[in-house]
Amino acid sequence: MKKLVTTVVVLMLAGVVYAQSGQSTIEKQKFNLSKEGEDNAGYAQAVKAGNTIYISGTVAGGDMATALTKVYDRLQQTLAAYGATFQNVVKENLYTTDIDEVKKHTDVRKKYYKGDWPAATWVQIQRLYSPNASLEIELVAVLPDK
Repeated sequence: MKKLVTTVVVLMLAGVVYAQSGQSTIEKQKFNLSKEGEDNAGYAQAVKAGNTIYISGTVAGGDMATALTKVYDRLQQTLAAYGATFQNVVKENLYTTDIDEVKKHTDVRKKYYKGDWPAATWVQIQRLYSPNASLEIELVAVLPDK
């Protein structure tokens, strides 16, 4: 009996080592808006894994209404690369250096979602990675099963 238990434990550990060896990886489909800039910083604009699209923070600066429009237009472009729209978005994280300005221009955001709101988090921060940016938005979108 002891030999059987030892054999089972060894087989279980072998399975764990195989799973951790990188042999079972997920397929990722990447999208870049600016491959050179993204490679320099070490990220992809978006990564699709399974039916889920993870879109990196997209930034803009200047007056907030213009910044919001620029960011949502770029996000729309990224979603379209996967055949998705804002109606596929399930989560939005918005970071800004001026939350009061964002709140004044929610009408800009609303036209993209068309009443189909995602879960959302809006946070005011001191600064963003890009020194001239005042706004950064990241999204998670889900495509329907095929």
